[in-house]
Amino acid sequence: MEKNPSHRIVIIDALRGFALGGVALVHMTEQYIASPPPDGLMEVTNGILDQIFQGIIGFLIIGKFFALFSILFGLSFFIQMESTSNKGKNYSKRFLWRSFLLLLIGYTHHLFYKGDILTIYALLAPFLIPFYRIKNTWILLVAGLMLVSVPRFISFSIFGSESAFGLPSFMDANSEFNTSYIRTLKEGSIGEVFSANARIGMLQKMDFQVGFFARFYLTYGYFLIGLWLGKISLFEKVQEYIPKIKNWLRWSILFFVIALIITGGVFALSPQPVDFKHWLHVIAINAYDWSNICLTAIILCSFILLYQKNRGNKILSFFAPYGRMALTNYILQSIIGTFILFGWGLGYLGKIRVSYLVIIAIVLISLQTIGSRVWLHYFRYGPLEWIWRCTTIGKIQPLKK
Repeated sequence: MEKNPSHRIVIIDALRGFALGGVALVHMTEQYIASPPPDGLMEVTNGILDQIFQGIIGFLIIGKFFALFSILFGLSFFIQMESTSNKGKNYSKRFLWRSFLLLLIGYTHHLFYKGDILTIYALLAPFLIPFYRIKNTWILLVAGLMLVSVPRFISFSIFGSESAFGLPSFMDANSEFNTSYIRTLKEGSIGEVFSANARIGMLQKMDFQVGFFARFYLTYGYFLIGLWLGKISLFEKVQEYIPKIKNWLRWSILFFVIALIITGGVFALSPQPVDFKHWLHVIAINAYDWSNICLTAIILCSFILLYQKNRGNKILSFFAPYGRMALTNYILQSIIGTFILFGWGLGYLGKIRVSYLVIIAIVLISLQTIGSRVWLHYFRYGPLEWIWRCTTIGKIQPLKK
């Protein structure tokens, strides 16, 4: 187990930074709209290289790095609860207050970017508390029910694929509802963007979370996996778990291939065009989610195994400072990204090719990582991490080293 002087487990920071880097790539290449792009949004023509980048990001990153980030949130919950419990105290009430503060931070971030995940984390976080003292078997059982999307099947059998809030289908990129929102992003002032995100954006977000796409339940399942990883002390006893991790990797690859075959097969047998009112399409999208879950496990296991190698450790440790300041970097990258793209800033929405957006994202990630390393040389916490910590405890904490 590798720790730094403040007793942080460095591999967890590196993994969090790695996951955040993937999230930044997705958000930038999706141009921070968090919606299907309507026809005519792109004012430039994407070439073959742009399409290759889109394909790679879609296959390897979208839905997987968000999952890693969510797993680490559940892990962090366990670390906080366990650390306080070892001191003979109960962290539950403090964690609820901490979650409320995260909700405020997340909502502020949501005003810039409706794809914010912090508000969802904050709403789900209290439901982790009862699982802290529950046996691992039950944690895995509930996580499994969430990750195979049992709630989606229940919801679909009752409500179908209709919006829970009476909105047009999320997949209808050219609905007036969606095009009006995108128009606000392209041409509106920052006040108009805030207003749209506070109303339309929040409705769309919650519809995406609790409706047909079931992201809410998947996120909670990932939380529970992170909690379970904490309870079995995976990152504290990595060397002991290497044989198991290699075995998990093999099974994850096998199930990933099976899930892809099921996805392709069911979509091929389903009526065309795709209509998510049909049960076969629901099963197909569920199988696609299973492939995402398996690929997330492949990435996680591969990261851990590579981190144990000297060369892998040197490369992946680069992300550790970025991960230690994940909250600050997550919000800052959204502010920078929306400033570059939205009308209240430079107004390049739809005007930059995907390959250039990838370069911008990589430069931003690199600069934030280097900046985080410099900042943490002088300070104990990132700026927002420090504010969150102080308000959680209710007392000013030392910032300078």
